[in-house]
Amino acid sequence: MPSYAKFLKEVISNKRKWENGETVKLNEECSAILQNKLPPKLKDPGSFSIPCTIGDMNFEKALCDLGASINLMPYSIFAKLGMHELTPTIVTLQLADRSIKYPRGIIEDVLVKVGKFVIPVDFVVLDMEEDANTPLILGRPFLATGKALIDVQKGQLTLRINDEEVIFNVFKAIKHPRVADHEAFSIDCIEMLQRDCVNLSNDLDPITDCIVNSDRFESQGRTEESRHAICHLDAGREEISSRPRRYLPLGGPPTSELKPSIENLQFLNSNLYPLI
Repeated sequence: MPSYAKFLKEVISNKRKWENGETVKLNEECSAILQNKLPPKLKDPGSFSIPCTIGDMNFEKALCDLGASINLMPYSIFAKLGMHELTPTIVTLQLADRSIKYPRGIIEDVLVKVGKFVIPVDFVVLDMEEDANTPLILGRPFLATGKALIDVQKGQLTLRINDEEVIFNVFKAIKHPRVADHEAFSIDCIEMLQRDCVNLSNDLDPITDCIVNSDRFESQGRTEESRHAICHLDAGREEISSRPRRYLPLGGPPTSELKPSIENLQFLNSNLYPLI
């Protein structure tokens, strides 16, 4: 009889029963869930940024990613560095969304200065948009060349060459803001706008100033400026002569003067105007 069938037979026939006072051991995850006490979550040092220099260009935050199997450089940075020609390659890159990218080529033995070390690095050059925060990606090949050691408890990255080493604080690098050049998104421009408004108000001619600032003149009283402006307005005002209107007197309709009629004809109505 197969072992699985024998197991089912024993379960169905209730031959396997719990013994009284038996102790069941649970692992750490089950114990944390049952006790509602989850273990503390540690920070992930899988990706962090370090400063480096290539030629005359300084990169404050080059991304070190343990999940990347290559060192990646945008083609725009390659053009700025003015390096020698690329080596053609048949390597294809599959991104996280399963899309395929074809790099322009590979550039070998690029001298990357990290701290006091100069490490030769091979970069894959790809047509991609340059990221202002992390322009370079340094993967596992770079970390392996520098014999990198990551102390998760202390949050330190140690690069070693021979008997010398350089230590970076990984968690402090993660906390760096993602804003380029640490820009502050606040501008104090109220005084500048107020100054422009005052200059604009002073440049107005008296007539326009009186019309625009009529409310201010009324609230602060008649000033010399307002009187001068009002005089300009009153100077071109024409006096309109008032003439009394002529109205027809109220009463009956006026009589009409009829032409003399022929002797054998007569008017049917009276000799009055029609009343509307």
